[in-house]
Amino acid sequence: MANGNSVSLVGNITRDPELRFTNTGQATASFGLAVNRRWQNRQTQEWEEATSFFDVVCWREMAENVAESLSRGSRVIVTGRLEQRSWETPDGDKRSKVEVVADEIGPSIRWATAQVTKNERRGPNQGGGSNQAGGPNQAGGSNQAGGSNAPEGGGGPSPSPSGGNAGEAAGYGYSEEPF
Repeated sequence: MANGNSVSLVGNITRDPELRFTNTGQATASFGLAVNRRWQNRQTQEWEEATSFFDVVCWREMAENVAESLSRGSRVIVTGRLEQRSWETPDGDKRSKVEVVADEIGPSIRWATAQVTKNERRGPNQGGGSNQAGGPNQAGGSNQAGGSNAPEGGGGPSPSPSGGNAGEAAGYGYSEEPF
């Protein structure tokens, strides 16, 4: 992430991760993340708080691990990049949104404990369910968090210098329309 577009967030998942698959069978998961900020007002000495909400997207094995391991209320650490995507609604309205495309997701163990179970490595032609190595990945009691076998650089589309999608050239099928 040397391109200057990197973000690290610690927060609570606001909705269970939704696992979907592209037309080419690529797994993607998305969830909401609430990040709280608390500070003391120097003039009134009162504590003030603000909450920011982010949509997080992850791809491939990480998406499957997230969907299997995390749930609403889990406290996680997310690192990734900001990405803006645009689309047109069926009514012809243009829409745009900024999302966090995750490179890494892990449990926060500040106020909980975690037990991470490593998945077996899969070859490029071995898709399908995660957790081939055994029991569930657990973090903080009933909340769970897993690792990622995603290739270096995370997931999702990233423009190539030629203006096309680098993922498209690698055969990942990112030229598809967003959900």
